[in-house]
Amino acid sequence: MYTYITSGTYYFLKQVMEKNPNEKILMMQNAETSQIWHETKGSTVFQSPRKYEVILAVGPLENKGFAAVNHIPVREEGRPVFEYNFTESMKKAESFPGFKAIRVLRPLTNDSYIVMTIWQNEDAYHVWKKSPAFADAHKNVSALESVKSHSVFSGPSYVKLFVLGDEELDDSK
Repeated sequence: MYTYITSGTYYFLKQVMEKNPNEKILMMQNAETSQIWHETKGSTVFQSPRKYEVILAVGPLENKGFAAVNHIPVREEGRPVFEYNFTESMKKAESFPGFKAIRVLRPLTNDSYIVMTIWQNEDAYHVWKKSPAFADAHKNVSALESVKSHSVFSGPSYVKLFVLGDEELDDSK
C-alpha cells in the first residue's frame, strides 16, 4: 500500500476530494497549511505528490480527530534498523486511550520517514506525550541516536500537528 501527500489551499484540496469520492483521502489542516493524503494500492489521483510506502498501518483513516506527523530523516544504511525499532516501538500507542490510527511511511523519493498518529482529539495526544508509555515507546529510538558517529539519522526530526477533516479552519481564533 502507498500514501501520496500533496499540499495546497483548502479550497483546491477540497475540490480534489470531491472529484474522487471513492478514494481514501484524508484532509489535514493547521494554521500554516492544508494537506491531503491518498492511501491506495494503486496509482494516485494527485498530479505531483510526495510518495511513500506504508510499512505499518493500524486503524482506519477517518476525516475527524487530531494528527501528529513526525518527519524523521534516516540515512540509507540505517533504514532497516530504524524501521524495525520504530515499528515495534510505536505499537505501544495502539492500546493507549484516545488512539485511533498510526501510519509509518517509508520515503520513495527522499530520506524522511513519516510517522503519523491519529488521536480522538488534541487532549488525548498530549496525555500520550506526557505518559510513561510514550517515553517507553521512544526509548529504542533514542538509543539509535546515542552514538552520534553511528547515528541512523541524517538530520533533525520535526513534528507537525493537524486537525483532521474537511471543514475549513477558522484562523481568527
